[in-house]
Amino acid sequence: MSFWKRKRATASARHILVPDRAQCEALKAEIEAGADFAELARKHSTCPSASKGGDLGEFRERQMVKEFNDVVFSAELHTVHGPVKTQFGYHLIEITARNK
Repeated sequence: MSFWKRKRATASARHILVPDRAQCEALKAEIEAGADFAELARKHSTCPSASKGGDLGEFRERQMVKEFNDVVFSAELHTVHGPVKTQFGYHLIEITARNK
């Protein structure tokens, strides 16, 4: 099978995107204290996915920017990771599923 026809890994994740690290760290602390990830995403995230509680649905490996991709395709599932800095700002990421 050629490289181009090989099936790439997929994942599903949700995230909260904010403009600065301090806000990202504060939101992570709220989640760790028991706050609902989806509610915080709806209230604070600057990404259009905020209306869906930060849910990005399923996507392929290398479909997202490198920093985001590296976390989603290597870190532990069902754990909030971040702050992760990208060109868009700072993310909190929860990987909800992954298939390699």
